[in-house]
Amino acid sequence: MARLKLSDLNNKHFLSLAGNGVIAVLGFVLMMLYARWLSLADTGVWFYFAVIYNLGDAVRNGFLGTATIKFYAGTSAERGREVLGSVWLLAIAVTAVLVVATLPFIPFIGDGRNIELTTTIRWFGPTFISSLPFNLIFWVLVAEEKYGRIIWLRLINSGSMILYILALILLKKMSLDALLWCNFLTNCLASVVGLAWGLGKFRTFFSRSRACVMELVHFGKYSLGSTVASRLFSSADSFIITSILGPAALAIYTVPLKLMELVEFILRSFVSTGMSGMAIAYNNDNIHHTIHIFKKYTGMLTIAFIPLTVFTVIFSDLIIHVIGGGKYVNTEAANIFRLLMVLALSYPLDRFIGVTLDIIHKPIYNLYKVLVMLAFDVAGDLVGLTIFRSLYAVAFASFLVMSSGIIFGKMKLNRYLKVPPLPDILRFGYAELKLLVRKVV
Repeated sequence: MARLKLSDLNNKHFLSLAGNGVIAVLGFVLMMLYARWLSLADTGVWFYFAVIYNLGDAVRNGFLGTATIKFYAGTSAERGREVLGSVWLLAIAVTAVLVVATLPFIPFIGDGRNIELTTTIRWFGPTFISSLPFNLIFWVLVAEEKYGRIIWLRLINSGSMILYILALILLKKMSLDALLWCNFLTNCLASVVGLAWGLGKFRTFFSRSRACVMELVHFGKYSLGSTVASRLFSSADSFIITSILGPAALAIYTVPLKLMELVEFILRSFVSTGMSGMAIAYNNDNIHHTIHIFKKYTGMLTIAFIPLTVFTVIFSDLIIHVIGGGKYVNTEAANIFRLLMVLALSYPLDRFIGVTLDIIHKPIYNLYKVLVMLAFDVAGDLVGLTIFRSLYAVAFASFLVMSSGIIFGKMKLNRYLKVPPLPDILRFGYAELKLLVRKVV
């Protein structure tokens, strides 16, 4: 049996997985800290702010994240400078527009009638600005497949936040406001370090062109809609749960939802490497390799999620107790976690259908796919919560949402690329996964 060498781990797949693993583990630690040291109500307010902030982030990332990877990966040096300069211009513009959009709401900060809304209005602008350089640096590093540097930046960002919160807890100063300050300051730290390291390539700002800006805008308007609508799934859940059942119920639902980062970090790792690989293959007219990557990643991830799902179904109660503490015991949190993990078996197929539609220049169909899913999501939440007034209704509605997206997306993708049947994808993925395990072990 071949021995594992350190050089075997120096590849984009492992480094991407490790980077997302770092952020997932640190995210679990962070959630454990504020779920245990904040009240249910304050935790619900934090989640509400995070939902609004993530919507803004989805606008910026959806408009420019995929576009940066697609148009920058594998290009010439001159074209790369033109693309990144144009991305910087658009990123600054999008950030400014969204921050200015919050200004008319500032007079309502002091009324104290809605703590979730006033907290969001107060903190959205500073937090959103502080994360701009870090986000753009991340897009560039994914396109360049420099996942080792992503790991370091994420360690700086999340690691410093954990140290900050631990200090607050030891000093008995932990509060919602302190957590918001912590989030802002650690974003600033990661952004400054990344810029000082030269990873953002800000000098390319002066190499932008109007033609490239318009090219990015034309592509980005579709990926923007897809990303924002995707983010609206969890956001719509949060808004509807809060309005019908209250912020404490939102905290109970969001803890298992946040635990799904275990799945998301694996998925994001392979999506980022798969997306850059498909972009390079498609930009070089290699359709066969584009389909190969689709089959490989979709099949491998689906097979890999099966034992993870079984483990979660068995130990969900223990996991929720360890992460959230006693106040989440005997609530719906553990069973919701089980349901979401079973649903996660369909995540790889859904995600790679959407990514492939973007890569083959059909982002409008990915947008339509996500809008169909969003319509089912909102309708399912409203009907389920109104009739049953139970968080289980939201979890069960997600199965219908995912099915609608996969069926619609597969129909559209089959017009341009022949998507293999699911059994073939799983067999191919199983074979690839065995090869990967043998190489590592």
